[in-house]
Amino acid sequence: GQKAGTGVHVLPQSYWYELLYGTVLLALCLVVCLVGASIYAKATFIIFLIVAGVLGTILVSFFATRPTGVPIRLPHFNGSEIENGSFTGFSFATLQSNLGGGYGVDYTTGQIMSFGSVFAVMFNGCTGIMAGSNMSGDLKRPSYSIPRGTISAVFFTYVVYNVLAFLMCATCNRVLLQKDYGFLRDISIFPPLVTVGIYAATLSAAMSNLIGASRILYALARDDLFGRALALAKKTSANGNPVMAVIISWLVVQLVLFSGKLNTIAGVVTTFFLLVYATINLACLALEWASAPNFRPTFRYFTWHTCLSGIIGCCLMMFLISPVSASVSLGFLLVLLLALHYLSPSSTWGYISQALIFHQVRKYLLMLDVRKDHVKFWRPQILLMVQNPRGSARLIDFVNDLKKSGLYILGHVELQDLDTLPSDPLQPQQDSWLSLVDKLNVKAFVSLTLAPSVRHGVRQLLFTSGLGGMRPNTLVLGFYDDAAPQDGLAQHPAFTSPREDVPLGFPPLRAPGDPKLLSAREYVGIVADALKMLRNVLLARQLESLDKAWELQWASSPSPAIHVWPINLLRPDSARYADTCSLFLLQMACVLNMARAWRQAHLRLFLCVEAGAMAHSQEEKLRQLLKDLRIQAQVHLVPWDAVTCLHWQTRQDPPGGPMPARALEEEKEGAVNFPANATQVSDEYVCAANKLVLEQGPTPALRFLYLPRPPADTSLYPLYLHQLELLTRGLGPTVLVHGVSAVTSTQL
Repeated sequence: GQKAGTGVHVLPQSYWYELLYGTVLLALCLVVCLVGASIYAKATFIIFLIVAGVLGTILVSFFATRPTGVPIRLPHFNGSEIENGSFTGFSFATLQSNLGGGYGVDYTTGQIMSFGSVFAVMFNGCTGIMAGSNMSGDLKRPSYSIPRGTISAVFFTYVVYNVLAFLMCATCNRVLLQKDYGFLRDISIFPPLVTVGIYAATLSAAMSNLIGASRILYALARDDLFGRALALAKKTSANGNPVMAVIISWLVVQLVLFSGKLNTIAGVVTTFFLLVYATINLACLALEWASAPNFRPTFRYFTWHTCLSGIIGCCLMMFLISPVSASVSLGFLLVLLLALHYLSPSSTWGYISQALIFHQVRKYLLMLDVRKDHVKFWRPQILLMVQNPRGSARLIDFVNDLKKSGLYILGHVELQDLDTLPSDPLQPQQDSWLSLVDKLNVKAFVSLTLAPSVRHGVRQLLFTSGLGGMRPNTLVLGFYDDAAPQDGLAQHPAFTSPREDVPLGFPPLRAPGDPKLLSAREYVGIVADALKMLRNVLLARQLESLDKAWELQWASSPSPAIHVWPINLLRPDSARYADTCSLFLLQMACVLNMARAWRQAHLRLFLCVEAGAMAHSQEEKLRQLLKDLRIQAQVHLVPWDAVTCLHWQTRQDPPGGPMPARALEEEKEGAVNFPANATQVSDEYVCAANKLVLEQGPTPALRFLYLPRPPADTSLYPLYLHQLELLTRGLGPTVLVHGVSAVTSTQL
């Protein structure tokens, strides 16, 4: 008991008795909520009528009750110590004296009150406006009922609280307001009715929060947002009432009852409610800023300014009430977000983060102007053509290291005609490809296309892949040879786990005797097309034999090496180290060496020299070039007189006069011209060049070789491919490189 006067204590008063009373009332709320939402709605309506009647008598009492004194017994004094409050009736002097702050001691907790603590206590009386949203699953027309019910509740609560505040401040002195929280009984024309109204309002708020919390808990459990942690809360009764969620919520509230006084936990409760309102405002703000077309709020006064104001206001009040509670609640929110990130499955209702990312990416893509490209900031943007991912797992992983934060696209051509098909056959395959990207942990996009031939499909992808300033500038192909494809996915760690299955969307690999999907002529034609479109080209051979797990061990001895041959071995008479293609080859080797998995490897650059060709001078020039480009590499001189003599023995001047202009142009570009009346390298020479490369030990992890242009005469495409095969035979993982764009700069 806290006061004397007209109040009468029917029940014993102590901490344990009050805990008992609270437990009994909470059990009553539990019974109502266990029965279901329908009886809760009926009980709430009856309580509303009771509270409205009590409120009416209180409003009348302010006018009907005569001025009187109210003796108050303070709980921290003995029973004889009494302080007097007074009900003055309507008085301007009373109103004026109550307008100031004058915060005192809360007699229920013994703590000095402040604006923040008073706000925390008052705010708990406004949290019922979310009851409709919490029960959205039980409403017939939630989109209709929630906005109207919530706005009506806010308006009604605002008016009632302000009217009561004005009437109390104009009729009761400060002592009565601060020392007796139950003073409305003392001034009422029918005091017992006020007690009934207080209990009814408290019961209504308790039931509202209990059933609302249980519905939210059930929704979290049903959607598996926290995995199996909330599996128990999924259980419902025969009529769909989430009984286990209600019981769990009841247990949590029962624990809170041990705090004893509402004002003790008011700050913590209000902080969490403010955090909820701030996140609701944040969700609406994110939807508005994402410019999602389907976000069309019916509230005509909605604007992002109100959302932002709500977020700022909630956060400010959280820290004004209790900086410690606000910090703890934000930390708790962070823990929940981390739990959601790691425990929740893929949702079917969409992610607002995806809408925001799309909005920002679109904006920045428009700002990425290709006309402002500069060689200083060049990076590889790669289109890797994959026929079947089962045979290309390590190649996909290798190109992921080679991209250096650039664009990476996995391209695939499906040989079908859409005119003869009932629907697009690529759509069902899309999920398998995206799943492959996730499990291989590569940062790549997927681009699939239909075409009558592989060559036409690659053309389509080179023309259309990418967006704005992010388009492929480099084409990567697997090598065209007779090697039987190996299923790399079957041995890949991402697919050998017992929990993982190899994606079923990919067909089995081609058997060794089965025909290929494209001919040698078409394959070389793809290379020629890419070069005509000013795309750099990389041909990767035997990359499936590259195992980074053991090839690139940090503690390996000797450390792994990357061999770089920046010279056109198929054109010894026009070999240069500083042309565009050679510099591009150096750049790609350096880019690979910068990747985390390849940092322990050393670049070894091979300089082919002939007797009497001032080898020392050539070496110094090459070292100076590497220094200017800031490329760290070991330079090794390789005498190749024995190889080039094979070329000069078979070389003959073309009869009938000089070579045509087209051939001369390709001579300068380093092309392999094999017309019948022009220079030709023999297979014997190519095999000797292959042996020269192979003899430079120890065996490296990877080799980069110069890829010459295809011949102008398409009839010589098979011969061109045959000599590339001879050149790279038995070399292990090898990448043939031809660059058409300047990619190096000494200005950074």
